[in-house]
Amino acid sequence: MAKLMTLMVLPERCTGCRTCENVCSYYHEGSFNPARSRIQVVRDVIRGVNVPLVCQQCEDAPCVAACPTGALSRDAERGLVEIDYSRCIGCKTCVSVCPFGGMSTDPVTNRPIKCDFCGGDPQCVKHCVPGALLYVPVTAANVLQKRRVLERIPQFVEVALPKLPEVG
Repeated sequence: MAKLMTLMVLPERCTGCRTCENVCSYYHEGSFNPARSRIQVVRDVIRGVNVPLVCQQCEDAPCVAACPTGALSRDAERGLVEIDYSRCIGCKTCVSVCPFGGMSTDPVTNRPIKCDFCGGDPQCVKHCVPGALLYVPVTAANVLQKRRVLERIPQFVEVALPKLPEVG
């Protein structure tokens, strides 16, 4: 069995250059279009912090549990949550239930997209000059580090995203 790997985000190192978004969209879609990237950098201008958001490959993945067609499942060997587009109906329930903003919708295909670690060679990590993205073996230590970062994400997203009007 292959060693399980994970993508670690170190927001304190992120400069907000958005190279990761461009590299990802080019690798997957053949165009430099950050809207089609599987990683999104959220900028908190008040705190001066940039946070790359990417699928966390959650152990108890809410996207997998919420998918009405079973199009999302975990690859047992690599531990990745994957999308089977032949089963996906495009309802985007997976996008709406992701607590970390790791799933998004491709604006061209209108299908959900998420990080797939570029088949085991994450391009965002290779091109992240400040070293804010790391591809590392899953260990107890880096799981704790990821948990600390994930706990801070809601406060960044709350400040960085515009408030939507109340419905009702």
